[in-house]
Amino acid sequence: MLTYHFLVKGVVQGVGYRFTTYLNGNKLNIKGTVKNLEDGSVEIYAQGDEVAIKDFKQYLNIGSSYSSVREIIENTLEAKPFESFSIIY
Repeated sequence: MLTYHFLVKGVVQGVGYRFTTYLNGNKLNIKGTVKNLEDGSVEIYAQGDEVAIKDFKQYLNIGSSYSSVREIIENTLEAKPFESFSIIY
């Protein structure tokens, strides 16, 4: 299983983006993490089956009702061990 790394840029901090990502990730049984970065972007590591990751990507583009996603940079990595999906503060 691959681990997907997403770097989300735009208006994505202070607008509920991490929490919305957390809720959607858990709904899709995604494992991984979501956290704010100092540069104003949000970093996400995600693992899941192909269909779940595809749906998750759509949610990442939508974000919360107050966010505005400008760009998502996606990479794949070797699997990292995640037991759940969590917010890193």
